[in-house]
Amino acid sequence: MSTDSSSASATSSVEAALAYVDSHQRQFLDDLFGFLRIPSISTLPARRNDVRKAAAYLAKQMEEAGLKRVKVIKTAFHPLVYGEWLEAKGKPTVLLYGHYDVQPADPIELWTSDPFEPEVRDNNVYARGAVDDKGQTLSLVKGIEALMRAHGKLPVNVRLLIEGEEEAGGESIATYVREHPDELACDVAYIADTHMPAPGVPSLIYGLRGILYTEIEARGAKSDLHSGTFGGVAPNPIHALALVLAGLKGADGRITIPELYERLIPITEEERAMWKRSPIDMAALFKQEMGVDTLPGEQDVDLRERVGARPTLDVHGIRGGFVDEGAKTVIPAVAVAKVSLRLPPELPPAEVLPLLKKRVAELCPPGVTMTVREIHGGDGVHVPLDSVYVRAAERALEQEWGREPVFEREGGSIPIAALFDKVLHAAVVIMGTGLPDDNIHAPNEKYHLPNYYHGIRQTVRYFDILGQDPAVLARPSRMASAGARPANGAGGAKKPAAKKPAKTPGGRS
Repeated sequence: MSTDSSSASATSSVEAALAYVDSHQRQFLDDLFGFLRIPSISTLPARRNDVRKAAAYLAKQMEEAGLKRVKVIKTAFHPLVYGEWLEAKGKPTVLLYGHYDVQPADPIELWTSDPFEPEVRDNNVYARGAVDDKGQTLSLVKGIEALMRAHGKLPVNVRLLIEGEEEAGGESIATYVREHPDELACDVAYIADTHMPAPGVPSLIYGLRGILYTEIEARGAKSDLHSGTFGGVAPNPIHALALVLAGLKGADGRITIPELYERLIPITEEERAMWKRSPIDMAALFKQEMGVDTLPGEQDVDLRERVGARPTLDVHGIRGGFVDEGAKTVIPAVAVAKVSLRLPPELPPAEVLPLLKKRVAELCPPGVTMTVREIHGGDGVHVPLDSVYVRAAERALEQEWGREPVFEREGGSIPIAALFDKVLHAAVVIMGTGLPDDNIHAPNEKYHLPNYYHGIRQTVRYFDILGQDPAVLARPSRMASAGARPANGAGGAKKPAAKKPAKTPGGRS
């Protein structure tokens, strides 16, 4: 077949798949509604059966889309869902990631409609998990379905690994990735669990911060004390915590651990040029979303750098003493603060933890002992802008949205992306279709319905481009080099599992 006829055939194939998407929007919406009706809240033991039900529902959707070897994988906590299609000989392999578990819906009284009975208003579907991440996860499956129905095959090899405890720490998927690298061998990992900066403005996330989440415990006297009898001589752990927390970050927004800034890698001029492509006034957007008129922090640092490439320190809660209605004049014996740091990729949490402990010890006042305990941590990741897989994604987004995507560093953390990078040695492409006002983790979570269909269509386009891009096809397949099981089912030699770092969550935080 000539090059021209091959190109024409590929164009015909992708157009047929896109036409299938357009003609099956009602079915795709009904399937999403069925998914959203399952209250798969991973953090609540009472919802464990619902989490399993959601896994089974997703597995059925994957089978109906045409995926093979679909299975629900038992773990120590909530199950993973896996499926594959590996019959595109000589083509790259794409690993797709998402999660089917959701956050609790509390406070229920703030919802306009039942969080587990999806309702469409103003072209948005309102339900818990609509955008985070059931809608975006299902868009990947539906993209595969469209290609399979239109052409009977896929232009690339695919593996899907979908987890059910991203909102509960993600330990199971992290363990599975480390222990099964050959079974997950791929060239690129495609993650759809992020948002766009504004309606109609697609984005590619090329950098994610890591996270170090800790508890700082302060202990004073051996028991709670009467403030009249002991006031003036007794150590007060809450006050001591307040002094330490105030000392960890100055009014200028800088963390008082100088080593963090000494290790930062400067932002390149290429990156700054990419940022300028964005038409979004980020300062105005943030002020509007937060309902504030000023943005604290390092005023001498570019806003985009502050939210995506600088270390941060935030206090999430303090407990101790008496907090009920009325009065109780007690000096508490113990107080605890929950503190996290968001860390650019060059600051691994394991290396930052001892620096935090040292600084807390320096700031701790006399009469109080403080302990810093890690709750969880995960590395950041940085994707080279010249990656052929990123460039292919850029083309797919431009085709789908009719404009160039913006390139962003995401301030949040998706530690599974770092595991795909370090354990599977795969390129990572992150392109989601959420919006800043989608209320993730909050009442009235929504997903803009046109973005659901855009997510399906951009998956179709991305696979089509990967399957014919000479720059992509020229690269040796990591799946083949890893000795992974070929499409006929023969097994390959299993690599030793990578050493497990401590307490690394799998999904987005």
